[in-house]
Amino acid sequence: MENGVQTFNFESSPVRVIEIDNEPWFVGKDVAKVLGYSNPQKALRDHVDEEDSRGERIVTPSGIQTTKVINESGLYSLILSSKLPTAKKFKRWVTSVVLPSIRKHGMFATEKTIDQMLEDPDSMIRVLTEMKEERAKRRLAEEKAAKLEPKAKFCDVVLQNPALVNVTVIAKDYGMSAQAMNKLLENLGVQYNQNKVWFLYAKYQSNGWTQSTTSMVKGKDGAEKAVVHTKWTQKGRLGLYELLKDHGLLPVIEREEQQ
Repeated sequence: MENGVQTFNFESSPVRVIEIDNEPWFVGKDVAKVLGYSNPQKALRDHVDEEDSRGERIVTPSGIQTTKVINESGLYSLILSSKLPTAKKFKRWVTSVVLPSIRKHGMFATEKTIDQMLEDPDSMIRVLTEMKEERAKRRLAEEKAAKLEPKAKFCDVVLQNPALVNVTVIAKDYGMSAQAMNKLLENLGVQYNQNKVWFLYAKYQSNGWTQSTTSMVKGKDGAEKAVVHTKWTQKGRLGLYELLKDHGLLPVIEREEQQ
């Protein structure tokens, strides 16, 4: 089924959006280009989880083509992984311009739809009926949007520090010590300790959540030994946000807003 496309422009760069089940889905290639990825397809494979993307047939200048689109969660994942200084500006544009526009109007009113309404009374009745149904569906869409809003705010916090971070920084997000956070992640089956080094379990190893480096240090006896340092990527920081939220643990910034 071909989806109608609505195009928004971010600093003269087009970002195409379609609506699926009352939710906005963004053309992944457009988003990746705006965020400075040199290889959009690779960026989508590396940074967007499988459940956050899908192939959809949309109308393009070259005809109807199957194009990969990403949902709002996938969009934030691309934003967090971007090294472009304008990533935060783009995120603010999406949340303040694009999403409110879509949710305010509900359906996508294209020029073709409007022409049909003016020329065909039956078409007008059909469209008005759809709009009535849309009002009822919009409440559900707004509820889903409200669930994603905290993630968007936490995304702002993460974007302030795009570099790799140690577990102390992540622990601070939740008002706990690094030791307590490591123990919590161990209990949740995220990581395990071996020779005083934390490693992710296989389930999470391919997610790009951490990066490890090895350095040589001198011991008390003067002999050098290899020491492994593991740090978290911003994708990992956001992944932990989702995981901990599923277990009822919110970052301090969200707890304060709920009080």
